[in-house]
Amino acid sequence: MLAAVRSAALVGIDAYDVTVEVDATAGLPQWTVVGMPAGSVKESRERVGSALANSGFAVPPRKLTINLAPADVKKEGTAFDLPIAIAILIATGQLTAESVERFLFVGELGLDGSLRSIRGSLCIARHAARVRGLTLVAPAANHHEASRVTALKVAAASDLATLVHQLRAQTVSIPARTSALPQAFDPDLDFADVVGQASAKRALEVAAAGGHNVIMVGPPGAGKTMLARRLPSILPALNEEEALEVIAIHSVAGMLSANDALADLRPFRAPHHSISGAGLVGGGSHPRPGEVSLAHNGILFLDEMLEFPRSVLESMRQPMEDARVVISRAATSVTYPARFTLIGATNPCPCGQAGNTNGTCSCSAADLARYSARISGPLADRIDMHVTIGAVSLRHLSGGVKAESSASVRTRVERARAAQHTRLRRHSVNCNAHVSGLWLDRNTPVEKSARALLQSASERLALSARGYHRVLKVARTIADIDGEESILPPHVAEALRYRPTKNDAT
Repeated sequence: MLAAVRSAALVGIDAYDVTVEVDATAGLPQWTVVGMPAGSVKESRERVGSALANSGFAVPPRKLTINLAPADVKKEGTAFDLPIAIAILIATGQLTAESVERFLFVGELGLDGSLRSIRGSLCIARHAARVRGLTLVAPAANHHEASRVTALKVAAASDLATLVHQLRAQTVSIPARTSALPQAFDPDLDFADVVGQASAKRALEVAAAGGHNVIMVGPPGAGKTMLARRLPSILPALNEEEALEVIAIHSVAGMLSANDALADLRPFRAPHHSISGAGLVGGGSHPRPGEVSLAHNGILFLDEMLEFPRSVLESMRQPMEDARVVISRAATSVTYPARFTLIGATNPCPCGQAGNTNGTCSCSAADLARYSARISGPLADRIDMHVTIGAVSLRHLSGGVKAESSASVRTRVERARAAQHTRLRRHSVNCNAHVSGLWLDRNTPVEKSARALLQSASERLALSARGYHRVLKVARTIADIDGEESILPPHVAEALRYRPTKNDAT
């Protein structure tokens, strides 16, 4: 007897239809899995056989041929366990084909018949939602994640025996959806805790409002890391589309908890400087998203940025321009989104004391040149804002002056983002940093004196075309924060302060 069950598989964060076919014929007891299965799929024979037996179902001594169609695409992962088990039950007459017609099955089986979570259930749910009337059957552990797709019915299955009983009785349960958690920030990470550093906090406010990349240069203990870790507290919440993208990437990476599936917080990733290029941008024999994709729609913080290998830093150049990573292998090509805001922090020199009035720098001119050369000119040109941070004096630390809170700053950031959303509503981006500089130059009003200042400074600083447009983007964001329709000279002047000097690589 021949049976066919609907399922799905992943390519990056996208999914495609897979039909699990089972043919049960007379012959020597044997299971054969075809359709380009990877090792984890071939091992499903043992998991499914034990799960069926331990769930009280008969496993007739027949020759079983299991085909995963389309057969010309490699299949990976453990999500085919459940559809294979359901198809075997149909092929052996223990379940009717009519009872599974409008269902798509995914899930890993334990030897006792329990259903375990899988990677990428949200991606599969988004794919399944395109078929009207279809219901996704997924492990109960994936229900919060898959049910974020509101256009799809999601059934939560805890074990094989219970699911089959419900299918026979046509009473498959659809649990109520759990609402997304309200945005909640860590109360210990507030801008009000940062003493002094008014210029640095202003720079990060501009960066948050426009999605601009920033590098902070200052001596150890100046507060660079403290500032960066509080940046998420002034960012607006993710909208529904952005949240689904973030959840999908973390799900495919196997890094999603039940609470993460319900949260709308922007990601904050802070990899160590010993990370490899594949760890940062993604890769591996079975391609997985890297840190730049895990930071999609959020923050990628590189502490001690100049301690990262230069080749690793250079690997970010293309993702920063294209907002995506393409990982090509001999058999496949996978694309992951990577639209992130880069926040870098570094010391001004190897010893960290250059320019510090409270310390003496022991680095030679050659040491300084080698250190600054760890970041290339093209990469530095892709960083919109370069901020110098000085050490905070003990007098300020003991002053007891309360700084502005994150909530107050976030109000201005959200207002600026709203203005950008209105201006860029016909584009696929929501921030000034992500729109074409040429389009912004042609479509945003710039006061005549502000334009003259920008052109004069561009010649004096020897800015490239990219650098010119990045100054213009930052100035546009500052104008949005101030609620101005046109870019004025003070906006350009402040934006120019965030550009490095000609001889300053960082």
